[in-house]
Amino acid sequence: MVQQLIGLSLRNRYVVLVAALGLFAWGVFAVRQNPIDAIPDLSENQVIVFTEWMGRSPQIMEDQVTFPLVSNLQGIPKVKNIRGASMFGMSFVYIIFDDNTDVYWARTRVLERLSYAQRLLPQNVTPTIGPDGTGVGHVLWYTLDAPGIDLGEQRALQDWYIKFGLQTVPGVAEIASFGGFEKQYQLVVDPIRLQFYNISLMDVMNKVKANNNDVGGRKFEMSDMAYIIRGLGYIKNKEDLEGIALANYKGIPVRVKDIGTVQMGGDLRLGIFDRNGEGEVVGGIVVMRYGENADKVITSVKEKMKEVEKGLPEGVHFRIVYDRSSLIEAAIANIKGKLGEEMLAVSLIVILFLFHWRSALSIIIQIPITITISFILLNAFGLSSNIMSLTGIALAIGVIVDNGIIMAENSYRNLAEWQAKHSPNK
Repeated sequence: MVQQLIGLSLRNRYVVLVAALGLFAWGVFAVRQNPIDAIPDLSENQVIVFTEWMGRSPQIMEDQVTFPLVSNLQGIPKVKNIRGASMFGMSFVYIIFDDNTDVYWARTRVLERLSYAQRLLPQNVTPTIGPDGTGVGHVLWYTLDAPGIDLGEQRALQDWYIKFGLQTVPGVAEIASFGGFEKQYQLVVDPIRLQFYNISLMDVMNKVKANNNDVGGRKFEMSDMAYIIRGLGYIKNKEDLEGIALANYKGIPVRVKDIGTVQMGGDLRLGIFDRNGEGEVVGGIVVMRYGENADKVITSVKEKMKEVEKGLPEGVHFRIVYDRSSLIEAAIANIKGKLGEEMLAVSLIVILFLFHWRSALSIIIQIPITITISFILLNAFGLSSNIMSLTGIALAIGVIVDNGIIMAENSYRNLAEWQAKHSPNK
C-alpha cells in the first residue's frame, strides 16, 4: 500500500505539488484566523443561573430558590453535573455540560427549563442566566480618572454611559461595573408621623410605587383635531417624590414629605475598590465572549474607549489597570522567536547531516507546510494560539523532519545499490 502510494505520488508530481501549495495557502489563512491568547481556556463548559432575593437568609435561599432550580434543571440533555450555592440574598446554580456541547445550545436548553421552573419560585423572584463568558474571560480592567467628581456621579457615568458604549464591541459578553455608590432615592420614614396620620408602611410603599409610572389614555377629537391623552408620572427629582399624596387627613392631603424626609444616597455596599492606596475608584471589567480572539477583542475595546472618552465630562479619562494583551504579545513573541530559532537549527543540522542542499531543501520545506496545516486542525478543534499549543508545535519540529531524513537516506541507499549493481565496471 505504501509502495503504491509512493509510486502514485512520483507519477503525479505536479498534482502533489499543487495539493501541497493549496494546503499551504489554506494554512496561512488559518493562521490569520486562529484566535490568539496567552493561556488556554481549560474551564468547564458551564451555564450559570443567578437569582437575587435580597434580605433572605442562606437557608431560605437554599430551600425556596436553589433546591427548586437544581431539582428542575436536572434531566437536560448532555448535562454532566449540577452544582448549587446559596448565600445571603443570592443563589447560584452551575450547570456543567459535556465538553463537546455547543455553549449556545446549552444556554437555550437552560432557558427553556427555567421558564418551567420559575413557577415554583416565590413571587417576584426571577432567575437570570449569566453571561456567555468563561473563567478566563476577564481580559481587561479599567478605572475612571475623574478628579473633582464624587463616587456616585462616577458610578452613574459608568452604568449609564460607558457600560452601554463598550458592550457594543464585538466579542464582549459583559461589562461588569465595580466601585462607587449606586445612586438611589431614600425615603426615611418617621414612625410617629405614620401613627399620627394612621398610615401603614405598606401603604407608603404601594403609593410611591403606583405614582412612579406613566399611564396611557386615548385619542379624542375636538375642532377637527385629534389629541392623544396620556399621564406622565415618572419621578425625576426629590421634589416629585416628596409631593406624592399618600392619604387624606381631615380634608388635607398627606404627602410623602409630611411623614418623612427624602434624600439622595447610595445603595448598600458589600465592598470597596481601591487603587494603589490612593483612594476609592470606579471602573469596569471587560468579560470576553466564549471562543473569541482575546487579542482582537482587547484591541477593539481600546479603540472604542477612545470614542467613548470624547463624550465624558472634561477631565475624565480611562486608566487601564489590567491588560492581558501585553501578556499575550510577550508570550506569542517569545514562542514565535523560539520557533524560528528551532527551525533554523533543525535546517542547519539537516544540511550538515545530509551535505546535499537539494535533499536538505526537500526536507526543510516540510516544516512551514506542516506548521501551517496544523493551524487548520487547531481551528477545526476550536483551539487558540497560546503558550501550550505553540509549544507543542515547537516540540514537534524535530519529529516533522525525521520522516524526510529517513526517506532521503533510504533513497540514497537504494540508488547506491542500484548503481553498484548496474555499474559497467562489473
